Amino acid sequence: RGSLSFLGRLTGNEPLTILPLTSEMEEAAAKAHYKVCDRLKLEKKQRRMCRRDPGVAETLMEAISMSALECQYQFRFERWNCTLEGRYRASLLKRGFKETAFLYAISSAGLTHAMAKACSAGRMERCTCDEAPDLENREAWQWGGCGDNLKYSNKFVKEFLGRKPNKDLRARVDFHNNLVGMKVIKAGVETTCKCHGVSGSCTVRTCWRQLSPFHEIGKQLKQKYETSLKVGSTTNEATGEGDISPPKKSIPGHSDQIPRTTDLVYIDDSPSFCLMSRYSPGTSGRKCYKDKNCDSICCGRGHNTQSRVVTRPCQCQVRWCCYVECKQCTQREEVYTCKD
Repeated sequence: RGSLSFLGRLTGNEPLTILPLTSEMEEAAAKAHYKVCDRLKLEKKQRRMCRRDPGVAETLMEAISMSALECQYQFRFERWNCTLEGRYRASLLKRGFKETAFLYAISSAGLTHAMAKACSAGRMERCTCDEAPDLENREAWQWGGCGDNLKYSNKFVKEFLGRKPNKDLRARVDFHNNLVGMKVIKAGVETTCKCHGVSGSCTVRTCWRQLSPFHEIGKQLKQKYETSLKVGSTTNEATGEGDISPPKKSIPGHSDQIPRTTDLVYIDDSPSFCLMSRYSPGTSGRKCYKDKNCDSICCGRGHNTQSRVVTRPCQCQVRWCCYVECKQCTQREEVYTCKD
């Protein structure tokens, strides 16, 4: 089952490398790149894809980090706050919870986003700027209009994550959620244009495609998590292949609608995440916000209140030239944490 399993740009001012790399240097660089691929514990095919282009390993690391941070940001006020330490992550990925659905979607989205950006940043050997039909790459580079290469990125990620499985429901659900992450990236592509000419005239206009900021992608996937659908399995009589469908038994609070290709889907009801379990450390001792989420996060156990004095920079002013001058303000604040 393909997944990331939780799962510096170039500025154009870098000095040119005048001396060619020696074979020893190239060999050392290749070995370092192979080590990263091996450390990621990829499947055989994924490891081969990782090794064939030195830029892939760095991009994979970036995608994993970006996806994990965005997951933690989106769930920072929830009982499950995207705790991804080893044993919790492994247990979650074995089950088909809605949280697992989000992990698959955010990790495939992260890889798609990172790969498209790596191409346009010139970090990959096998791809460059987006090859839009109305643009020549040379002109795009010349004007600084280098589009994010979503076409190459989509092709790479689909191959990296594997083909659609036939019968196993869990594998089909994971594959579906991977595609949802990729589709959210594609839907967020915007065309940016720049005019060139004397006195602001638009005698030449260069356009390129640009991805939405990843934080926006995370927000959209969190909304899809909130409206995700529980599914079961049926067999398509025409092809003999399994289909994802609403569960046979009606479930209170769940709709019987057939999931769309842009819906996140899951097969197992989530635990409460209130108490320590194989899936999370629970919410004991978790910081909460009194009027926002203490009742929900603390699961009815109540919360402790601590008062503390904090000192922070305040009344900051920018001084010519070129620093910021601040006063130090001391204030008392209350911190709320969930009871055991």
